[in-house]
Amino acid sequence: MGSMTIPHPFAAHSFAPLRRRGLMLVLSSPSGAGKTSISRAILQADRKVTLSVSCTTRQKRLGEVAGADYHFITPELFGEMVEQGGFLEYAEVFGNHYGTPRAPVEATLQQGGDVLFDIDWQGTQQLVEKARDDLVSVFILPPDANELERRLVSRAQDDAEEIKRRMEKAADEMSHWAEYDYVVINHDLAESVSKVRAILESERLKRRRQEGLADFVKYLKEGL
Repeated sequence: MGSMTIPHPFAAHSFAPLRRRGLMLVLSSPSGAGKTSISRAILQADRKVTLSVSCTTRQKRLGEVAGADYHFITPELFGEMVEQGGFLEYAEVFGNHYGTPRAPVEATLQQGGDVLFDIDWQGTQQLVEKARDDLVSVFILPPDANELERRLVSRAQDDAEEIKRRMEKAADEMSHWAEYDYVVINHDLAESVSKVRAILESERLKRRRQEGLADFVKYLKEGL
């Protein structure tokens, strides 16, 4: 007499994959501390992350690509977008204006994608006020002042006067480290990238970001 296989109730049903609302990963640092290099490495390593391309009124630097590095717009258009609520955050830095367009970010989050922000502490404060539950903020610190100056000089983007101004500004920027969720001291680029990726993976697993988790647990219990 052959044996009879009784199907387990768990196998008789299927459950749609859990959905996850995306998150906003903010990296901030003084100029030259490494946030841009870390951002690029994260984007190359993780296809689930896209870069938030900010609008700016400053002039394009050598090697920058419009639409990829920044949307370069006029002060007049920037002002119109501010009045229309078109920015999630905006700020003035060294006499130029920067802002994050609202619509593309919100669309990506709804689809479960993550958005990386390379912005300063002023912009981060505005995101905290508007979208704290979606936000994960990381402040990048240099190992020491000499290394910070060396990095500013070696990237050859600014003249001596601009480098001096950025070094003077760094002390004020670093004073905001305690406003961030995480702090990474950038001794080594590869190690810092690894740490930020670990933060990202941990935040993705947080209970509040996994939509439908209660229903999924109920489904599991019914199959026991």
